[in-house]
Amino acid sequence: MADDEAETPLDRVDRAILAELIRDGRMSVTQVADNVHISRAHAYARITRLTDEGVLTKFTALVDPIKTGRKSSAYVTLKVKQQSWRELREQLRSVPEIEHIALVGGDFDVILLVRGIDNLDLRRLIFDQLQSMPGVLDTQTFLVFEDLDTR
Repeated sequence: MADDEAETPLDRVDRAILAELIRDGRMSVTQVADNVHISRAHAYARITRLTDEGVLTKFTALVDPIKTGRKSSAYVTLKVKQQSWRELREQLRSVPEIEHIALVGGDFDVILLVRGIDNLDLRRLIFDQLQSMPGVLDTQTFLVFEDLDTR
């Protein structure tokens, strides 16, 4: 690990703040402070530090894909040519249907969570886009029948 990527030690208060923000990213600093039993100023300083140190990387909203018209989901695994990852990941980042990208070890190199309007849209994405990207050697698709959010 490089010096600039040194792990930030987290204490009980930091972990409690993170748990509150994971549960509800829209929670006010005052509410976080109340829930963690610290002052508002202390909570604000901790959240600022956690953000500045890259522990908190962004605040976002979880969207129900079905209610936004993305009714079909799949995990797609990719086998890729050695040395093609850096270029390929930038191409993958530009595809709006890809919700998550992970470089992994094992029988395949990359796993994607993709969401489409329907199965025909997923077919187009996989056969026309993903399989034609330079560096992609093989794909395997696993349709998602039900999503369960654990947070």
